Amino acid sequence: MRIPLQVSGPAQYRAKSTAVLCGATAEVFLSRLRNGPRCDSWNLAAELGTEILKRQLVAAFKMTNVEDARRYLNSLALHSSAISRVKSSDVIKNSFKGSWVIPENIKSDTMVLYLHGGGYAFYPTSFYNNLAALIALSTRSRMFSLDYRLTPEHRFPSQLQDAMNCYRWLIRGSNPRRLVVVGDSAGGNLALALLLSLHDSGIPLPALAICLSPATDFEEENAGANGPASPEYDWITREMALRWADWYCTPEERRNPLVSPINANLRGLPPIYIQAGGEEILLNSIQEFVKQAKEQGADVTLETWPSMNHDFQAFGYDVPESVEAIRRIGEVTASHMNARKKQ
Repeated sequence: MRIPLQVSGPAQYRAKSTAVLCGATAEVFLSRLRNGPRCDSWNLAAELGTEILKRQLVAAFKMTNVEDARRYLNSLALHSSAISRVKSSDVIKNSFKGSWVIPENIKSDTMVLYLHGGGYAFYPTSFYNNLAALIALSTRSRMFSLDYRLTPEHRFPSQLQDAMNCYRWLIRGSNPRRLVVVGDSAGGNLALALLLSLHDSGIPLPALAICLSPATDFEEENAGANGPASPEYDWITREMALRWADWYCTPEERRNPLVSPINANLRGLPPIYIQAGGEEILLNSIQEFVKQAKEQGADVTLETWPSMNHDFQAFGYDVPESVEAIRRIGEVTASHMNARKKQ
């Protein structure tokens, strides 16, 4: 199997990432030879991707300077076929920045606002550029990928302000009923907060929100609480989730529905489609969010892939489960947009 990864950047980060890549590859191959896959249904790409991601994040969190951690995470670049099939162009405004991601041969009038993950603190561009490209290709839509401000330098509600400013800009001259908001992990949390803020502000809502492994509860006793499976299967840990929460907001703000949407009144929002991995540590809080949302009468759908972990869609075309999940994103988007046209 060819690993589509390349190291770049300053020498000390290239060396560290190379060591992680080599160490993870050797361990996974030896482990599979001796004991088979770590999780029964994982193919080699899923297991290797999980091990590399976890080792990279563990190393990043050991660094004392968050800027160094970001440069280190960016030193391992992903090169995928999805990225080569879209065109990107940067946009810098006074109140936000981001980039257009345009698939080849696009015909749909649907537009996607993509909100990346990374715990609100990290933005490894090749990782999220790949995921953005996969989503844009699946939905066959023009996409705007928001590069919101990061923590700990910019705490809540800076990210929500950036998302609101971007959304207002996108719907100028455009029909919000043709717009879909997509977010993964922290970006899924931001997508839910954006819906709530738009609703409360009386701003026209998008047609649909899609959340991949969203963080729904930042309270310390629940943030990153282990799901039903062993935490060894996921590539984020409870300690990481708690650090991200500390960077994002004060303890007093964690019950705020715009931080922990599990505490929100979700009535009056557009449909929300959620994907989660059955082996991810956020699963319990995601399931509880969906349960409470349905009790309120909100239109929320959760689909779970039993053997997958956090943000497994980023494994792209190399893992059958991620291929299926990405395909479902396109199907759900098309279904909602076709229904909207008939209304």
